[in-house]
Amino acid sequence: MTDHLENLIVHPESDVRSALSADLLSHVLAQIRLTGDKIYSRVLQAGQAAELDPETAHVLVVTEGALTLAGDHQTPVVIASGDLLLLPRGPGDMRLAATDAPAAFVICRFWFDPDSLRVMVSALPRWIHIGKAQGAGWIEGIIHFLMIEAGDIQPGAALMISRLIDLVVIRTLRSWVHQGHTSGWIGGLIDSRIARTVKAIHEKPNQRWSIEALAGIAGMSRSSFSDRFTTLVGRSPLRYHNEWRLALARDLLAKHDARVGEIGLSIGYESEAAFSRAYKALYGHSPRAELKSRHKGQAS
Repeated sequence: MTDHLENLIVHPESDVRSALSADLLSHVLAQIRLTGDKIYSRVLQAGQAAELDPETAHVLVVTEGALTLAGDHQTPVVIASGDLLLLPRGPGDMRLAATDAPAAFVICRFWFDPDSLRVMVSALPRWIHIGKAQGAGWIEGIIHFLMIEAGDIQPGAALMISRLIDLVVIRTLRSWVHQGHTSGWIGGLIDSRIARTVKAIHEKPNQRWSIEALAGIAGMSRSSFSDRFTTLVGRSPLRYHNEWRLALARDLLAKHDARVGEIGLSIGYESEAAFSRAYKALYGHSPRAELKSRHKGQAS
């Protein structure tokens, strides 16, 4: 045998990397990091509204009674006992209140870390509602741990809280994807063939993808692939690729040492001029204007 011993050993971290690369959701969630800082319980009287930070993300699990989520231009949503509600960008101007009877619930407060890709977070809807039936038992199971942490002050509690909330958010997204009401990169999760192509685009944004190449990854004909991708993701494959790499560029512009020309080249544009034209067409202003605006905001 010519293989060295270390090449025959399967390290645990290698298994983790392989698992992360196996599906699109794991690949994306590995890049969307969040920090949870608080788990607590509340009881509202009939008609009383919950007091939540409007700009902070929350997960709520109703344990008794029901809550109603209402806001402008939307039909009120009833969050019944055993249901879960995820507010990825906070409640904003939406009102969350007990219905016509007292309601008890557990609240998890968290925020997405600044280095997470904004385009991934922004693809999430304002709220995600997972009913008790759709939770398939996992919501009921996790309430037990949430309630323990809500009243527990022990060494390691801060880390436990953050990890628990991380787990709840991931599990919520998995359940939501299975319901099929998704679009953007999340929409691609519904079909494993499309998920493979979205993942390929995410991993190699600077590659000059063609419909034929992506259809080959999906194992589909060119026309079938284009139709299926557009239906699930909400935009054509090449448009998604272009918007994805420009979104990456927008995040790179937030770095203190960013250079417009280098960023354009890193995402596959042959010149700074071509990159600037594409960026302005999507965002309405040039990357240099974006860079100037960010630096001005940091200085103030």
